Formats: sequence, C-alpha cells, structure tokens
Amino acid sequence: MSSRASRRTVLTAALATAATAVIHPRAVAAPSGGAMVDYHAWTTEADWHLGTPRGTRVRAGHRPGIVIDRPVGTLDYRDPHTGATSTWEYATWTGPVRRLRPPASEVVASWNAHAPAGTWLQVELHGTYTDGGETPWYVMGRWTAGDAAGDIRRTSVDGQKDGKSSVSTDTLAIDAPATGPRIASYRLRVTLHRRPGTGLTPTVWRLGAMGSDIPDRFTVPASVPGEGRGRELAVPRYSQEIHKGQYPQYDNGGEAWCSPTSSQMVLEYWGRVPSRADLAWVDPAYADPQVCQAARLTYDYQYQGCGNWPFNAAYAATYRDMQAVVTRLRSLGDVEKLIRARIPVITSQSFLASELDGAGYGTAGHLMCVVGFTEAGDVVANDPASPSDAAVRRVYKRRQFENIWLRTKRHNAQGQVKSGSGGVCYLYFPVAPTEAQRHALAAVGVR
Repeated sequence: MSSRASRRTVLTAALATAATAVIHPRAVAAPSGGAMVDYHAWTTEADWHLGTPRGTRVRAGHRPGIVIDRPVGTLDYRDPHTGATSTWEYATWTGPVRRLRPPASEVVASWNAHAPAGTWLQVELHGTYTDGGETPWYVMGRWTAGDAAGDIRRTSVDGQKDGKSSVSTDTLAIDAPATGPRIASYRLRVTLHRRPGTGLTPTVWRLGAMGSDIPDRFTVPASVPGEGRGRELAVPRYSQEIHKGQYPQYDNGGEAWCSPTSSQMVLEYWGRVPSRADLAWVDPAYADPQVCQAARLTYDYQYQGCGNWPFNAAYAATYRDMQAVVTRLRSLGDVEKLIRARIPVITSQSFLASELDGAGYGTAGHLMCVVGFTEAGDVVANDPASPSDAAVRRVYKRRQFENIWLRTKRHNAQGQVKSGSGGVCYLYFPVAPTEAQRHALAAVGVR
C-alpha cells in the first residue's frame, strides 16, 4: 500500500459510448461492448523509421531502438529536486499520428530504454480532441535509470493543463469526461539528452501509450472461470512490510513500496536479479535488498513515491532483454489467458477491508501480483502488503477481486465517492517470448 496511492489511482473515468465501429486489431473491446482500450507501441526497426528524427538514428539489432546521432541543440536544465543547473545536448524522435479507437478519456505513456549515467530522456504527448482542438505538448515523464551524482532526478511534472485535460503524475485525463471532448489521436515525442562532448546516448527500445474510455461503474460484469483455472506460477514472494522504516527518503520506507515490490517479484520470476555490486549500498542487515533497490530506482521525486506506473515499467525493462508495458485489461478472463501462457500480471486496485475477504486491510490504492487461479477460479495473488515473505501468497474470491480491480468508482470509509483504477496493470515479458506468450499478449492488445 502507499500513502501516495490516492494521487495515483484516483483517476476520473468516462461515460463511454457503445462501440459500434469495426475494431482495430490492437483495440481491445470489453465483453460488455462498453469499454475499449487501445495500446500501441513502436518497437521494430520499421516502426522507428515511421517517425521523424531530429538528430537521432535507428540502431538495428536483435532489439532495435533509437539513439543520438548528432545533437541538434543544447538545453540548460535546472533540476527542481537538486537545484543544480546543467547543460545537456539533445536530439529528438517524434512518432507518427496514432488515431485512438475509440477516442480516449485517459492516456498513459510508457517506455523501455537504457539511460546510463550522464544521460536522460523526456517523453511528451501531443493530442487532438474530438472537437477539433489540440493539447499542448504534455511532459509524461523525465527519466533516467539511476541517480548518479550530477544526473537529473527522475520526475513527473505537475501543473500541466489546458482547460480540457490535465496530467496527473503519469496519466493524461479529460477534465470533464461526462461532457467534455475525448482525445481522438496523439503523437509521442522522445528527447534524448547527454552530457556535451561525450559519445554517451540513451537507447529507446519501446515507446507506446494506452488510451482508454472506461464507463463509470461501481460494479462490473462477473466473468466465468475459464482456461486459467488450476494453474499457479512460481513467482517469488516478497513483503513490502518487512521494509517498513527502511530508507525513508523513498516514500517513507517499505510500507509504501507495493509497486516496486511487485515489480521485483515478477522480474525475478523471469530470472532477472540485480548484481551484488548493484546492492552494495543496501544495509547488509536488511532482508531482500533487491526490494530496496527497486524502490530507489522507481522513485519519482515530484510525486514523492514509488508508484509511478511508467517508471516501474521502465525500471523492469532496464534488465537484460526485458520488455514492460502499462495497459488496462477487460476482465479476469484476460488475466487467465496470460497466466496460461505463464505471464504474471501486476494489478492496481483500491478497496475497503470489507470488500476483499482475507486481505485484512483497506487501501486507497495498492499493487499486487496475480500468479494464478484455483480450480474454482478464485485469484491466487502475491500480495506484498503481508507481514512476512511467507505470508505473501493469498487466495482472494474471484468476484470480489475482479470488482475492486476493474471498477472506476467506489465509496471510501466515509461514504465519499472515489475513483478506482479501471483495470490498470503492468505486464513484464521477455524480448523473445514464446509463441504461446505472443498469442496471449496479442489477445489483450499488446505486441
């Protein structure tokens, strides 16, 4: 759980119109026909050549990406979190227009990149509205992989709005979804920065965004247990609670580290672990030092927490041949497809203690990892909000879990109406997934 979660998961959701148009192959419609999610990414050599480079070039190979070729200018950036001003060379890549099907009330960008010390990148989004207007170029994140001396601090950017939409940490949302326009299309721009006069460069392997228009709902249709029943993945189990009070500079310590703890569990499922040198900074008296490492390297210095969704995905993709996306799923049926293909799913949800039997707590926002399903179709989750690693495995009632994860509206303990995540999840998977994994990812709109 995170004390910051109310800022992260309280996202406005729209009254969606029924989708009657032909569905684009990467636009995933909800079973009820009322909600759709459009995730798209640029990842291949051909994809990168569709964009407009200014000082960047495409680097081919088993994992094609864009890098700095010849910088087109310099930038004096004053870091609001260190107070230091530094000069950086930069180059840009701007993607082609992506038309959303259907138009979206929310858009979340995510990326996979390598940004060594002395480099960083900025991801921006420019949208067009269904009423013909345009958004400004919104900054969706300023990111670097580490926190070396002299480097910028990883940050979201507050205060971005134009009277129709605004950015909340990592989510571009329509301000008045019941009456306002939608985002009809967008372009992404990534700016790569490096220290002047060096040959350093970030490398961006994946750049994408998830647009969605989810109906306002306190409850969602129940799914019928299907192909994922009786399957459980051997995902390592880590508790965030055993880190309570450790490294309070990262969102007051482990009690708020649900997101990086979940990310670390899934990374280690895929065999990706930090090196001994990576963990040398952690107090040797602390158990599971890799969780401390994940918290440090997902921390958003503006949001002052470790729950920035794209920053978690970007952290996961810093490991060898890993890909990571932020998207939304439609039902536990989608999760079952992924579990059957041996892909764990990190989900975001908020609930009262009375709404999830066996949890023993309530939360304004919490990340956990779905690792399987019982024979009856109930959810097997690695829940980091547990008192010990041994207690992390939980079984939650299918109907309860599905509702708290997929709904967009809920009541808090004071009876006030608050928002839910609407099915947000992280998906982490290898650069070379199996054929079954590719099919499962395609079935939920990810390639």
